[in-house]
Amino acid sequence: MSRIGKNPVPVPDKVTVSLDGLTIKVKGPKGELQRTLPDGVSVSQVDNTIVVKPSTDKRFSRERHGLCRTLVANMVEGVSKGYSKSLEIVGVGSRAQVKGKKLVVSAGYSHPVEVDPPEGITFAVENNTKVTVSGTDKELVGNEAAKVRSIRPPEPYKGKGIRYEGERILRKAGKSGKK
Repeated sequence: MSRIGKNPVPVPDKVTVSLDGLTIKVKGPKGELQRTLPDGVSVSQVDNTIVVKPSTDKRFSRERHGLCRTLVANMVEGVSKGYSKSLEIVGVGSRAQVKGKKLVVSAGYSHPVEVDPPEGITFAVENNTKVTVSGTDKELVGNEAAKVRSIRPPEPYKGKGIRYEGERILRKAGKSGKK
């Protein structure tokens, strides 16, 4: 049995959870999330906790046990606190700004790149070089941050590009000149 899956998920006071078979809906102050869990697990609500158990003793059921518990815990935390990822833009002339809901990034191309946020995701920009992606769904926040980073990934020689906050870029030595 999964050590992570054994732990019950505590539900805060402001969060309501409704179960319908393998479909779980979580509603809280930050929003509402819904997910259908894969077969092989059973979900039940005991007092102010959610318990995820494998429905059978087969391998596929045990494999999904910890995953489903973590997905439920991420949903509960997302609607109560929310998630955010920060990105830094490094390089002369590279900057970002928010126009309406869109993020507009100037990253050294001949044109600015526009990123449309999906529903539930918001962009914020500080000092034209720090972008924050925030929302309630942890998976969606991570995917959108990765899309923004992929506009201009950091290069290994000078470190220019878009990187996650605190990300270390392995630097390479440049060409050495003639002797």
